[in-house]
Amino acid sequence: MTGANILSVVSEIYPLVKTGGLGDVAGALPLALREHGIRTVTLVPGYPAVLAALGRAQEVFSAGDLFGGRARLLAGRASGLDLLAIEAPHLFDRSGNPYVGPDGRDWPDNALRFGALGWMAARIGLGEVSAFLPDIVHCHDWQAGLAPAYLAYDGRRRPPSVITVNNLAYQGLFPADLLSTLHLPPEAFRIDGVEYYGGIGFLKAGLQFADLITTVSPTYAAEMQTPEYGFGLDGLLRARTGAISGIINGIDTKVWNPLSDPRIPARYGRSALAKRAPNKTALQHRFGLNPDPVSLLIGVVSRFVRQKGLDLLADAAQTILECGGQLAMLGTGDVEIEQQLALLAAAHPGRIGCMIGYDEDVAHLIQAGADALLVPSRFEPCGLTQLCALHYGAVPIVAKVGGLADTVIDPGEAGGEKATGLHFSPVTREGLEGALRRVAHIWADQRQWRRMQLNGMRTDVSWKRSAAEYARLYAGLMATKN
Repeated sequence: MTGANILSVVSEIYPLVKTGGLGDVAGALPLALREHGIRTVTLVPGYPAVLAALGRAQEVFSAGDLFGGRARLLAGRASGLDLLAIEAPHLFDRSGNPYVGPDGRDWPDNALRFGALGWMAARIGLGEVSAFLPDIVHCHDWQAGLAPAYLAYDGRRRPPSVITVNNLAYQGLFPADLLSTLHLPPEAFRIDGVEYYGGIGFLKAGLQFADLITTVSPTYAAEMQTPEYGFGLDGLLRARTGAISGIINGIDTKVWNPLSDPRIPARYGRSALAKRAPNKTALQHRFGLNPDPVSLLIGVVSRFVRQKGLDLLADAAQTILECGGQLAMLGTGDVEIEQQLALLAAAHPGRIGCMIGYDEDVAHLIQAGADALLVPSRFEPCGLTQLCALHYGAVPIVAKVGGLADTVIDPGEAGGEKATGLHFSPVTREGLEGALRRVAHIWADQRQWRRMQLNGMRTDVSWKRSAAEYARLYAGLMATKN
């Protein structure tokens, strides 16, 4: 496929602004798609960091009143990415987290802020911005969810649209009385429109009106159509099952590469795995752990929230200690879970370390220095941290859900020779404790452990295969719409 123009609509993009995996995906996929002759221009809110990175940019569109104030659309490049940024100070000129204020609460005008993102995407898709005419509008998550609805309700000839669900739990539900403020027509407030449990559902709108729906693993594509994982949207998703695809995410292997990573003390590869050892020593020092090369060191890089199963870890960590292991945790999230894990570390100095917050350097050090990486999520659409672990030789221990099940091979599968990590199910304290005892048993057999490490490092976790799948999806969509 050559010559296709894709408008990617997203609320964050690495390395300019990132709160999680969405930013990584938005930053890496456009680069991978270039190999298929596909040009991606990313529409992103004009946060201070984005505008600073763009520097001198060209104004390509203006709006006298974009949900409460003047706005300009700026075109430019940053970090090798083609961008369209919405300069709207009344909506986006705020430092820190793009979704929440300093008090940790959602910005009260998030409906307007991300309604503006969808509205501007529709203007571009409908040909009102001469600088770029997309063949497909590709929206990511609830923040971009109104774009397909705006396109549909406009009535003019429109490009096809795709919405990617990175996590169905985050849906963007806002009061019904904002309908006219968001420039949505009265007829939009119906069950086959944007209405959702008496409010306006941004993600629901995207799922209703996009031509195709993708999510980030085949298993999660099936899971989200069930009541257990559907978060109230499973009925709509079952009705649109023929439009749903599951495409595994990748990681940017230029950013995440143990052979060249500037963020780690010692670089290494499959052929020189012994050179990995200084990273373990550095990780133990960073977290105040005993400098013990023999102890099994388990790392965690995660949001500290219930979805990620970190409350289970607080209860099951004693098993790690009983097996002679160590634990290094990095993350932030629910205050209660943060406090649980911080207290756990304080009670076991030298054995358990915890850093509250996010630090990119420390995240890389955990992947390069931990023997194993734990991902005990109750549900996980894809997960990126286990892909990094595979690439860095940290054996992933994962709950058997979503993309974790799709990307990690357990010794019980394929005769064990191709194993890259461990699964556990059910996702309970008892299930996690069983997995921790099992991993300690395998750790005792260093020949088997080394084989799992090398199998993981041979796994292709790049965007190459996934980008090819997106290219095929785009080609098929354009063929049906022409």
